[in-house]
Amino acid sequence: MAEDKKTQKPRASEEKTKDETKIIPEEGKTELQKEKNNKKFNFKKYLKNEAVIAFLVILLILIAGVAFAKYYKENDIGANAAKTKAQDYINNNLVQAGTKVTIKDVKADGNLYKMTVSVGGQETTIYLTKNGKKLFLQGYDTATNSSQGTNDQAAANEKTTAENKTDVPTVDLFVMSYCPYGLQMERGVIPAVEALGDKIKYNLKFVSYTLHGQKEVDENVNQYCIQKNQPDKLSKYLSCFWQNSAGTAEACMASTGVNAAQVKTCVEEAKKQYNPTEKAFDIDKTDNEKYGVQGSPTLVVNGTTISSGRDSASVLKAICSGFKNPPKECSNALSSTAPTAGFDDQAAASASTGGTASNSSCN
Repeated sequence: MAEDKKTQKPRASEEKTKDETKIIPEEGKTELQKEKNNKKFNFKKYLKNEAVIAFLVILLILIAGVAFAKYYKENDIGANAAKTKAQDYINNNLVQAGTKVTIKDVKADGNLYKMTVSVGGQETTIYLTKNGKKLFLQGYDTATNSSQGTNDQAAANEKTTAENKTDVPTVDLFVMSYCPYGLQMERGVIPAVEALGDKIKYNLKFVSYTLHGQKEVDENVNQYCIQKNQPDKLSKYLSCFWQNSAGTAEACMASTGVNAAQVKTCVEEAKKQYNPTEKAFDIDKTDNEKYGVQGSPTLVVNGTTISSGRDSASVLKAICSGFKNPPKECSNALSSTAPTAGFDDQAAASASTGGTASNSSCN
């Protein structure tokens, strides 16, 4: 009886207790067991690594911030110099000679100078980088996704070819009649339009505001009426009008065979219907809104606003991108030299910007 008790197997609970307390050699341990045995040590290791990484990240951010601030501080030309630089650029590149340009309210806005500029009595906001190298005619509020100026949406969506193809493309050119860059584009467009003839539908249209005084309002209406009633005379009239910045509407109508009496009647009717002013020139308001026109010149082919060079070869290519089947005239060899910006009597002053102003506009 004693022998049986001596050889009896231990109960299950006793066997489990022995297994749990059994010492396992290091080489036989599982990874989980090793982790449990060294939990306190590993936790400290991970904590130490994360602290080092966090410290390095913060240090790099601080170094980058100091370098960034130092760069802009060292390259900041100052408010007075920024005002002078912006005013000189506008006078030399964006407005006609003699147009009064005044800049006021120069304020630092982040890494830019924000300024209020008055051109011909009309005010708008412009921005200049603090190093004086970049001028923006608009701002963009990223918090509200709304434009604070004139060009952001158009710039963000620039296209070089028409999205829609048709048998007879519709070509709309929006300008201001006294904008030097509008005149520059007209010089490039006319040879392309004449080469294509009735294979396209061409319309000269006008931006829904002006920047060059009452004379621009009046001339816009003149050109609107000439195109409306005597479209075959428009190109010749424009070629004459470009010659003198003093304004030669009557003389050009006479020399190009435009019926001045018919134009006068049309002008009176248009002024009654649209009441055009310097701040609101609404004759082509619907299309301005439809195509998001933001300045002079703006070229639209089959509803697509196209970014094109101002030379006739580039304009022809842009227009021909709107054909389903481009005609042979699209292969015509036209001039690839950018026309002079502005009037002929200002050629000496503007010739130096004729080739480099192909992306400039009156906004």
